[in-house]
Amino acid sequence: MKIISAEFLTGAVSCRQYPDSECPELAFVGRSNVGKSSLINSLLNRKKLVKTSQTPGKTQEINFFKINNDFIFADLPGYGFAKVPQSVQKRWKKMIEDYLLRRKTLLAVIFIIDLRRNASPLDLSLQRWLEACGVEYLLVGTKVDKLSQSEISKQLSKLNVAYFHGSGDKLLAYSSKSSRGRKELWSKIAARIEVHRNKKIPLRD
Repeated sequence: MKIISAEFLTGAVSCRQYPDSECPELAFVGRSNVGKSSLINSLLNRKKLVKTSQTPGKTQEINFFKINNDFIFADLPGYGFAKVPQSVQKRWKKMIEDYLLRRKTLLAVIFIIDLRRNASPLDLSLQRWLEACGVEYLLVGTKVDKLSQSEISKQLSKLNVAYFHGSGDKLLAYSSKSSRGRKELWSKIAARIEVHRNKKIPLRD
């Protein structure tokens, strides 16, 4: 997909602050420091549209970006960073859950994990929650450039078993540095938007 324009719309901490838009929306979610902001910048071929930080837990709101004046990316706060106070973690949890359950224009979640790591209880818990709530998601493993080809194959196999019980090759490997997986992820996103446009799958009631 050719990206003509990408702009920041607004930040929000509650549903009252979400942008008033009928455009289809895709949300990006993952643990703190998983490389979520870098992935979005890479996907959009922009260097600094989404601010990256070396300090996990810095993003404290949902940031919305309008793409091609046609659809929206929502960057959700990272979760699971131990140094963030528990009260803040609870607030983020509610913010994320409210968004995922109540945002009617949400098409799917880009669920990001670190391909180098074993499946964490937090990530597996989020996956179960998404499936239980009927929220569609695409699982993407980042930081592929930090692994050898044999390590990539090993981790893909192991994580596909952990998340999908080995049924098919559902985990997409991605590198924000080399853009490996960029074409494949865009293909999945574009297909989901096209299905919505053809009204085969309506937005949620």
